Amino acid sequence: QVHLVESGGGLVQPGGSLRLSCAGFGSIVSINAMGWHRQAPGKQRELVAAITGGGITNYAGSVKGRFTISRDNAKNTVYLQMNSLKPEDTAVYYCGAGPRLFLPPSYWGQGTQVTVSS
Repeated sequence: QVHLVESGGGLVQPGGSLRLSCAGFGSIVSINAMGWHRQAPGKQRELVAAITGGGITNYAGSVKGRFTISRDNAKNTVYLQMNSLKPEDTAVYYCGAGPRLFLPPSYWGQGTQVTVSS
C-alpha cells in the first residue's frame, strides 16, 4: 500500500507561481511513475504531468512551457513547479503513483486546492 501526501496549494494571482510537493510512504518500490492530475468543478480529472524514476516526463499540452515536474527518488517525492498561472489552472490537484507512465495511477493523494484569481 502507498500513501501520498500533497502540499503547496493555495491562492495566487494570474501570472504567479506555486510549487506543489507530494511525498510517498509505504511500498514505493512497486511504483515507477508519479505525477499530477487536476479536476476543476464540473469537469473530469485530467493529466497535468507525470515522471518516471528515470526522469522520463509527460505533460499535458495546456501546461507545457509553464509547468515543470521533477522527482527526488531518495526522498520519494515529486514536485510540480507551476509558473505563469492562469485562471483556467484553477482546480484540485491530485498526486498519483503507479507502475508505469501512460497508465492510470494505482494510488491517489487527497488533493490540494489551487486557485488562480485576481
